[in-house]
Amino acid sequence: MEHGDVSSTNADWMSQLPEELWGTPLWDLAIPGSHDSMSYCLDTHSPVLGSESFMLQFLDRLAPCIVRPCVYRWATTQMWCIPDQLDAGIRFFDLRIAHKNIKNTHNTQDLLKTHNTDDTLYFAHAIYTLQTVKEALSTMAVWLKQHQKEVVILSCSHFYLLTDSEHQALVCYITQLFKDKLCPPQETPYLSQCWDLGRQVIVSYDDETILHQHKELWPKIPYWYADSADPKEVISYLEEQQKAQGRAAHFFTSGLNLTEDTAVVVCNPCLTMRKLTMKSFSLLLDWVEKQTPGPDQTAVNIICGDFVGLNHFASVVIGLNKKLLKTERHR
Repeated sequence: MEHGDVSSTNADWMSQLPEELWGTPLWDLAIPGSHDSMSYCLDTHSPVLGSESFMLQFLDRLAPCIVRPCVYRWATTQMWCIPDQLDAGIRFFDLRIAHKNIKNTHNTQDLLKTHNTDDTLYFAHAIYTLQTVKEALSTMAVWLKQHQKEVVILSCSHFYLLTDSEHQALVCYITQLFKDKLCPPQETPYLSQCWDLGRQVIVSYDDETILHQHKELWPKIPYWYADSADPKEVISYLEEQQKAQGRAAHFFTSGLNLTEDTAVVVCNPCLTMRKLTMKSFSLLLDWVEKQTPGPDQTAVNIICGDFVGLNHFASVVIGLNKKLLKTERHR
């Protein structure tokens, strides 16, 4: 895990927005997010998830010492830990949660010594993370206490092998951890209201059954992604979505993340997701700079990227909110 220079950060960018924007719904602001936010701590000893292709699972059983490092290189999409991402200005977190049977994993005795044996929820992206869900969320809670005018959006977007009781336990933990900091979907979140009520956390949950049982959870946030390793195709896809579909009524995400396929991996044995992303970021950030937040059909809201701490991604997205000032001042 790499640490960036956080001596000059966007840790309090929401509280530093001009007063004219304090009454703007959060879904009309430009908000930087991280794709597969927890992938900075993937476990190279972890087996490939059963949700991956049969061939990848077969190769993992056949030659794990080769397959898992390869999966790690391509599944790792972030290098910064959660506090560093928050300090950099990231306010949307893409959280993919999986049940992990720690009794069947490498270094079982070490895990049993350091974790509650009932604590089986981890994050995952092809393989499991080292950090548990509770550890990550508690870290966020600590950071939020230190930055009481910042609001985060936690998107629980994928689930793997969770039982109904684990879903319920997870939601219970979230509600007990954040308590009155949770902003319910019955409210329109804008900064001044969030500050007055002490709201700092919006949680969207992609499981419909659980969603209907908990009124404090927000519904799934649409995530546009091109499923391509070509940055030009990513930009083209996002522009087509803007024209054909238009922005969602509330929160929605434009994904700048590239997606590798088997051909890319096989034909480029020395390439990694990090190298692929960094080669493309200049083009992707150029596109971001041309965007405008707000209520218009072609506006952007949350913009997600990979390796968000290794460039000025968050600052570029945050800077888009200056364009809203022109609109506000001409009303």
